[in-house]
Amino acid sequence: MTSASGSEQADSGEARPGRVRRVVTARAGGASVGPYASFNLGDHVGDDPEAVRRNRIRLAEQIGLEPDHVIWLEQIHSRTIAYVDGPRADRIEATDGVVTDKPGIALAVLSADCVPVLLSDDEAGVIAAVHAGRVGARIGIVPAALEEMVKHGARLDRIGAFLGPAASGRQYEVPADMRADVERHLPGSATTTAKGTPGLDLRAGIRRQLLEAGIAAVAEDPRCTIEDQSLFSHRRGAPTGRLASVIWIDPS
Repeated sequence: MTSASGSEQADSGEARPGRVRRVVTARAGGASVGPYASFNLGDHVGDDPEAVRRNRIRLAEQIGLEPDHVIWLEQIHSRTIAYVDGPRADRIEATDGVVTDKPGIALAVLSADCVPVLLSDDEAGVIAAVHAGRVGARIGIVPAALEEMVKHGARLDRIGAFLGPAASGRQYEVPADMRADVERHLPGSATTTAKGTPGLDLRAGIRRQLLEAGIAAVAEDPRCTIEDQSLFSHRRGAPTGRLASVIWIDPS
């Protein structure tokens, strides 16, 4: 089952035509079993492919779209961004962000500790979904997505961002040299964990990066995937499933 986040969280009425909508899934309500129980949407983590297929169909049904109108990516921690202008049955290979300006095309990114970033210029009707893990965030996946959005008519001062649930700085423990390296490339991400050890807060670094780029507003789901048992977390227990963060322009 999916749970609404971002601008949809407080939406109690019907969606207006052209409205940008966002959803972040939770762990419960699907067909998967074992460590993937139960609404796993990742097709690369060792789960039964049929269970993943059924979960993806259910997600599409819940948001009112055909399954091939939900775009999935083969996420590899790159800075590659794709543009899509219509439905497709297969995933986009070797990419970690996707942009569209077509209503009724939902863009999905998978995560289980990494930061899902959903972006939209509602006036221009341009949206993006980005998978920003430590590697991708360090090498600039988010600025690459902004650049692609601008190519399709978005303006930085009109883009709003939503950062989904991810590993928090309280729990994301890393070696000190790794923290220093990421901080050099993504300032604002270095932190100290609840245990007093070196840590990373990627959402803090991405938030700073977005605001410094001139983004109009940044909203955030504060949940920590490591702490929150209703979410999947690779660091808490692998193998495990993947959440999906989805953005689309309502076609009605």
